[in-house]
Amino acid sequence: MEELSGAQVVLIAIGVIIAITIFKGIVIVSQAEIKIIERLGKFHRSLNAGFNWIIPFFDRVAAVLSTKEHIINIPRQPVITRDNVTIHIDGIVFIAVIEPYKTTYNVTNYQVAVANLALTTLRSEIGSMTLDEILSNREHINSRILVILDEAGANWGTKVTRIEISDIAVPTEIQEAMSMQMKAEREKRAIELKAQADKEAVIRQSEAYKAEQFLHAEAIERMADAQAFSIKAVAKAQQEAIEAIAVAIGKNTQSAEYLLAKDRIAAFNELAKNPSKDKVVVPYEAVDLIGSLTILGDTLKKAVSKD
Repeated sequence: MEELSGAQVVLIAIGVIIAITIFKGIVIVSQAEIKIIERLGKFHRSLNAGFNWIIPFFDRVAAVLSTKEHIINIPRQPVITRDNVTIHIDGIVFIAVIEPYKTTYNVTNYQVAVANLALTTLRSEIGSMTLDEILSNREHINSRILVILDEAGANWGTKVTRIEISDIAVPTEIQEAMSMQMKAEREKRAIELKAQADKEAVIRQSEAYKAEQFLHAEAIERMADAQAFSIKAVAKAQQEAIEAIAVAIGKNTQSAEYLLAKDRIAAFNELAKNPSKDKVVVPYEAVDLIGSLTILGDTLKKAVSKD
């Protein structure tokens, strides 16, 4: 086997060094990752996902950050409310890296920093509210903490996307008192609703009675108007009939006798229909004769009294 010369050894060594240098200069960044590159100890640039090239021995990967959304748990902590009630509360913070440079160089551990700031802000917000306000205003608390964390996270290159209060643990005695209070409120509300319903029922009954009386009065008024109209119409008809009879009598005197005879016939027909046996029918001529005799007797009595 032929031995290698010195020049060949040097060339081989140079080739190995070049291969190692090329290999070290290739940086493959995974999806959803960002690598921070420092050149001679100073920030140079950020490498995104895919194939990248750096200068070996001069450049180095200082940090690897994930662009995924991180979940930071806020451990359960005792917090005192404004009305001196001690409750235990915990939560979850969702955060994402948007500026890798600030996240690497402006804070030591951004997750710990966000968790501590969230806990401090949560205690401050809870301490300024009463228990009832806390239980009924979770969304307000979440929004307030989100604004504060987002303002602080802007200097750390992070974006707080969401925060949620997971659980609020209230002492047992407070829970019992709240349960009694809620029961009393429900009973009070039921009484108020019943009273309101009774009031509305009375009002509606009164309105119905008022409407009924109004309709009744209106009906009476209309009936009175109808009767008055009927009486006026009958009176007018009778007046016209009498005037017509008077005109007819003025033209023919026998018209009156005809009408009287007609009425007498109708009267006799009604008497004939009566089944009573205690009745006496006297002809009209006899009545005239009796009347004449009565007048004659009165005249004789006056003459004798004068003699």
